[in-house]
Amino acid sequence: MSDAVRAPDWAYAEIDRLMARGAAFFGSRYAIMGGAMSWVSERHLVAALSNAGAFGVIACGAMEPPRLAEEIAGTQALTQKPFGVNLITMHPRLEQLVDVCLEAKVGHIVFAGGIPPGSAIKKAKEGGAKVVCFAPALVLAKRMIRSGADALVIEGSEAGGHIGPVSLNVLAQEILPHITEVPVFVAGGIGRGEAILSYLEMGAAGAQLGTRFVCATECIAHPAFKQAFIRGAARDAMPTVQLDETFPVIPVRALQNAGTKRFLEHQAETIRRFRAGELDKDAAQLDIEHFWAGALRRAVIEGDVENGSLMAGQSVGMVTKEQPAAEIIAELIGQAATAIAARGRNAA
Repeated sequence: MSDAVRAPDWAYAEIDRLMARGAAFFGSRYAIMGGAMSWVSERHLVAALSNAGAFGVIACGAMEPPRLAEEIAGTQALTQKPFGVNLITMHPRLEQLVDVCLEAKVGHIVFAGGIPPGSAIKKAKEGGAKVVCFAPALVLAKRMIRSGADALVIEGSEAGGHIGPVSLNVLAQEILPHITEVPVFVAGGIGRGEAILSYLEMGAAGAQLGTRFVCATECIAHPAFKQAFIRGAARDAMPTVQLDETFPVIPVRALQNAGTKRFLEHQAETIRRFRAGELDKDAAQLDIEHFWAGALRRAVIEGDVENGSLMAGQSVGMVTKEQPAAEIIAELIGQAATAIAARGRNAA
C-alpha cells in the first residue's frame, strides 16, 4: 500500500459498512467491480481481481458461444470466487451467450452496449443469474429496473472506450438519490479510494474500475500497452472526433496516437468519396465504422501502440506503475479508510 501508516481498524470497518450492500450482491469481499475491457478482461485479470476480494468480469465482446464457454471454464480453473460476464446487447447470438453463462453457473450477467431485450433478461433471471444493466439517465434507470435489472451501473463520460455525453459527477447526482430499489455501482474516471468513498456516501453500492487495472501484473496486455498507460495523463485520453453529423461516430475515449490522427483523415477521405458519388451512404458509414476493427487487439495483444486503439479512461494519469491486483485493491481500500480516519481526527 502506498499509504505510509495503516488507517485504524474502525475506518476499515466503516468502509465495510458502506460497501455491505454491493459486496453482498456480488458475494465478494469488496464492492469493487472490474470494468469489462475487450482483450484485457480475460481469465487471468478476472480471476486475479476476484481472488483479491473484488469482483472480476469477463469481457465477452465479439466472442462466439464456444469461445466464451472456454473463457469461463479457464477463469473457473483460476478462482473459486464469484465473477461475472459482460455481454454486448448487439451481439447476434446474445441469447446463446446467456445460455453459455447459465450452463457454466455464472452468477452475474452484465448487459452492456444498449438496452437489453426483455427476453435475454428473462432468460438470465429464470436461469438463476443476477442481471446488471447500464443506465445512462434516470428515466432509463427506472426502465431497466422495471425490465428486471437486479443492479445498475452508471458510467460517466470520463470512462475509457465507448462513452456517453454525461460525466459521472452529474449522473451520480441525477440518479443516486432517486434509485434505492437496487444497488447502483458508479464508473468512469475513478482511480483512487477517496473517490470511491465519496460516491459510497452519496448512496452508491460500490464502484466499477477498468483503467486502473490495466497495469495489474496479472493482466496479459502487452508491456508496450501498459507503458502507454503509465506514461499517459488525463488530458491524453480524448474522445474520437466526428467530422460530419451526416456520418455519426460513437465517441470512444482513448489515448491519442498516430491511429487517432489517421482516423480523422480516413473520415475526411470517406466523406469526400461519398460526395463524389464513389460510395453510397451505407457503404461510407460502414467504412468509417470498420476503421478501428481489430485496432484494440493490435494494441493490447500485439503492442502496436502507434496504430492500435489505446482505449483508456481519464483516470489513466493515476496509473503510475505495474502492481499485483491485490496490491491495487488494498491501495484503494486503504486510501478510502485513511480519508475516513483523517475526518475522524479532524472532528476530534
